[in-house]
Amino acid sequence: QNTGGPPPTPLTSLSVPLTRSLKFLFHIKRCQTHKDFLSCFIDVPSSEQPELFLKKLQQCCVIFDFMDTLSDLKMKEYKRSTLNELVDYITISRGCLTEQTYPEVVRMVSCNIFRTLPPSDSNEFDPEEDEPTLEASWPHLQLVYEFFIRFLESQEFQPSIAKKYIDQKFVLQLLELFDSEDPRERDYLKTVLHRIYGKFLGLRAFIRKQINNIFLRFVYETEHFNGVAELLEILGSIINGFALPLKAEHKQFLVKVLIPLHTVRSLSLFHAQLAYCIVQFLEKDPSLTEPVIRGLMKFWPKTCSQKEVMFLGELEEILDVIEPSQFVKIQEPLFKQIAKCVSSPHFQVAERALYYWNNEYIMSLIEENSNVILPIMFSSLYRISKEHWNPAIVALVYNVLKAFMEMNSTMFDELTATYKSDRQREKKKEKEREELWKKLEDLDSIINLWSHTFM
Repeated sequence: QNTGGPPPTPLTSLSVPLTRSLKFLFHIKRCQTHKDFLSCFIDVPSSEQPELFLKKLQQCCVIFDFMDTLSDLKMKEYKRSTLNELVDYITISRGCLTEQTYPEVVRMVSCNIFRTLPPSDSNEFDPEEDEPTLEASWPHLQLVYEFFIRFLESQEFQPSIAKKYIDQKFVLQLLELFDSEDPRERDYLKTVLHRIYGKFLGLRAFIRKQINNIFLRFVYETEHFNGVAELLEILGSIINGFALPLKAEHKQFLVKVLIPLHTVRSLSLFHAQLAYCIVQFLEKDPSLTEPVIRGLMKFWPKTCSQKEVMFLGELEEILDVIEPSQFVKIQEPLFKQIAKCVSSPHFQVAERALYYWNNEYIMSLIEENSNVILPIMFSSLYRISKEHWNPAIVALVYNVLKAFMEMNSTMFDELTATYKSDRQREKKKEKEREELWKKLEDLDSIINLWSHTFM
C-alpha cells in the first residue's frame, strides 16, 4: 500500500485507467501465462514507444509488500524487470521526455520512494555500534532512484517543465527520507538532491533553509537524524560554489548551525564532512577564522577524549589554510588550549596535539610567533618531560622542546631558569606548609593530652 506521494496527475492521452488495482494496473489475469504483460520496448515500433513508456510508468506505481518474502513473487520480478527497462530506455532513447512524461515520472517516483520511515527497532539504537535496518524493498527502490537520476541528468531534461512537479513539497518529502537507516538509500538521495539543487535555481534557497532547519532540530531537540553526513557532503559542494563576498545568511549558517553541530554525541559519524564544510568557508573568507576557532574553543569537549582528538584533527585542517594575519588574532587562546591537550593524561589526546609540530606550515607560524607561543607552552612541556607516564609522549615532548630551543634559545634559557626558580619556590612553600601542619598536629596532640590529664 502506498503511503506517500503527490495526488495523481491528470492524464490526457492514456488509454489505461489509473486504478490502484493490481489486476488492472498490470493487466494480468489470475493465470500463469504472460500473454497480458506489456511488451518490451525493443519489440514495438519506435512510434509506439512513447505511449508504452507512459504505461510502464503507471504500472510501476504499484507497491509490493517485501516484508512478506513469498507473496507476489512473479509480480515483483515483473516490476523489477520493467524498472530496468525504464532505466535503459531513458538513458539511450532520444525524444522520450515529452511534456506529458514529466508528471508521470514524478508520480511514479513519488509513489515508490515517499513513505513513512519505520522507527528504529530499539530506542537504544546506536548508529556507531548497531547494524542499520536495510530497506526490504531495495530491489525496486534502487531502480527507481537510478531511473530518477537518469531522468534528471538527461540532456533532454527541461527544468522549466519539471518545476511544476518537482516543487517545495517534493523537496521537503525528499529531505525527510535522509533519515532512512539504509546507507544505500541515503547515498542515492544525496545524488538526487545535488542534481535538483544544480538544476532548479528557484529551489536553492528553500533547500538550504530546510537543511538548516534539520540541523537545528538535530542539535537542539532530537540529536537523531541518520542523514547528517550526506547533507553535509552536499553542503560542501554548495559552499564551494558560493559567490564572493559571502552573504550574511551564509556566515550566520556557519556560526549558528555548523559550529554547534560539534556538540552532539554522535559527532564521529559526520565529523569529516563537517570539518570539510568549515574549511571551505575559511578558504572563501579568511576573516571567519577567528569566530570559528573561538567557537571551537567554546564547545571544546571536557570529558570525551575521542571527541577531543577529532577537534584537534579539525583544528589542524584549519591551521593548514589559515593566513598569518588571522593566526596572530587567535594564537593565544588557541595555544592555551593546545597546552591543556598536551598535558592530558590521555595519551592519544597529548599525542595528537604534539603532532602539530610535525606540520611544516604550522611550525613556520609558531616560529614567526615564538615570543608569544613559547611562554604559553613551556611550563606544560617541561613538566611533562619530567613527569608523564607514557615514554612515547615524553619523547615527542623532547622533540618539541628541542625545536623551541632552536627557534629562540635566549627566551628558552630565560624560561628554563624562571621555571626552575618557580619550582624551587614552590618546593620551599610546600616544605614550609608541611612543617606548619606538623606543628599544628603536635599542638593538637599536646592539647588532647592536657585535656585528658585534667578531666
